[in-house]
Amino acid sequence: MGNPRHIRFLASVRNEDEARLALAEGADIIDCKEPASGALGALPLEVVAAVRRAIPAQIPVSATVGDLPCEAAALCGAAQTMAGTGVDYVKVGLFPGTEAKAAIAELGRLDLGRSRLVAVMFADLEPDFSLIANMTAAGFAGVLLDTAGKSSGAIVEHMTHGQMAQFVAMVRANALFAGLAGSLRLEHIAPLRMLAPDILGFRGALCTGSQRQGALDVISTRAVARALKGRAETQQFAGPEALAS
Repeated sequence: MGNPRHIRFLASVRNEDEARLALAEGADIIDCKEPASGALGALPLEVVAAVRRAIPAQIPVSATVGDLPCEAAALCGAAQTMAGTGVDYVKVGLFPGTEAKAAIAELGRLDLGRSRLVAVMFADLEPDFSLIANMTAAGFAGVLLDTAGKSSGAIVEHMTHGQMAQFVAMVRANALFAGLAGSLRLEHIAPLRMLAPDILGFRGALCTGSQRQGALDVISTRAVARALKGRAETQQFAGPEALAS
């Protein structure tokens, strides 16, 4: 499943200042998210665009579209709008619903310019891993496994390592990149590195007092970067083709 040293550090931020801090402390991917608005709270479009402008072009920036129902019309409209900010990746949540396959197919038909789609599945909401094949067919770039209920514990409390390993293997087998997130803390990094996902995503662990709605903290962010990568320098995110090699 690859070498853990290639795991990318995704830092969720809510403004330009946090984005610059995260980048300076070793983040590989800057993820725009409003933690006060749910699992995938969306930031205002102008804030996302400002973050993209503030970060060097070679550093990927992603943005969530909000906690929307798994319906084609809602997700497609939001994805199209968010892509207009110039982000590299638009993250859409696959909350439980009967329209998941149709929504994925419709999302794949969109012209998002330079933006690529990333699906977010939720370990605490009985995710349907069979949908991963549909994402490949629709041209998605990757899949993240996260948690919807941030007060219900970290991802490791909802899935075994065996189940997460299965997720990573299925995503890789479908030529997508695989990420793990969901209230991750420092102590989760070492065991999750053994699963060799392409990405580990953080918010609360980077904040003062580990409060996801608080501000990013330099010391906390640096500690996560060092635990994850074991060195200070960042790595360029090469996309699913390089990650699959």
